[in-house]
Order: sequence, then C-alpha cells, then structure tokens
Amino acid sequence: MIGVAVHTFVHYYVHMPQTIRIAPSVHATLATLAKATHTTIAETVSRAVGVYQREVFLRGLADDFAALRASSEQWPGEQAEREAWDQTIADGLENE
Repeated sequence: MIGVAVHTFVHYYVHMPQTIRIAPSVHATLATLAKATHTTIAETVSRAVGVYQREVFLRGLADDFAALRASSEQWPGEQAEREAWDQTIADGLENE
C-alpha cells in the first residue's frame, strides 16, 4: 500500500506539468527567447526563474551587507574578522 502512495505522490508532484496564466505578450516573448536559444518554452521559463532567484538572493545579500555596514555595533567586529583572515595570506606558502 505504501508503494502506491509513493507512486501517486511522485506522479502528481514530479511528473505532472503545472499550468500558469501569463499575458499573451509574455508568452510571445518566451516563444521568441526559446526559438533564439533553441530550447523549449519550459526550459526558457526555468532559466528565467533561476536568474530571478539569484537576483532576489543577491539583492537580499546586498541589503543585509548594507545593514551590517550601517551598524556601529556589528561593523567593527566584521572588520576585525576580515583582518584576522587577511593574516592567513601571509602564511608563507606559495600561491597554487
């Protein structure tokens, strides 16, 4: 019985395509991009989502770093940690 439940779960969540509504202009842009890159629209959407995901991550990272720099309590500790790491460069070992 467990095998059937797992099969149903995998079939529904892994193999079933999902449908989303998009504007006709967006579909046209996706079709143009897919044709230009010799890929499918699905692959083009996947790539676009990956790029957007990285953009959101990096924007959050930049915001967090800006908050760290703005903190008069935390920024000196960050600077001290960087200085400690900089000492590892002077370890006498050749660059590989």
